Amino acid sequence: MILETLFGVSLVISASLEIGPPPPAGPTTWTQMSVRQRDAALLPLVHSATDCIVRNVTADARFNETLRPGEINDLIVDSMNACAGPVRAMIDAHDRLFGDGSGEAFFMGPYLEVLPAAVSVQLKAPANSR
Repeated sequence: MILETLFGVSLVISASLEIGPPPPAGPTTWTQMSVRQRDAALLPLVHSATDCIVRNVTADARFNETLRPGEINDLIVDSMNACAGPVRAMIDAHDRLFGDGSGEAFFMGPYLEVLPAAVSVQLKAPANSR
């Protein structure tokens, strides 16, 4: 569980900071890919889901720079419906890359555990880097 959490933290933070290797090119199947290659293939989808959530949080009329963490969490929860497409794409890709059912476990565990911190990091970044 600690490794999954660390993996989730590294994916979300990397996605929020746009760090990481590009996804592998070509029709490689997940069984032929290393864990690092699978992580790299998943990273753009984690980035897309996180970006969608950040955009929706900042577009919410309740958003301001002085919100407390609990209030930001409410905005994150409220943004999930609008971001269902990118979140579902991330979950489905995780299933394809790591095995059936792994996407929901990743989303409900490591991803959601670090999402508030990743959103906070992006909210503190200059507006032109979001």
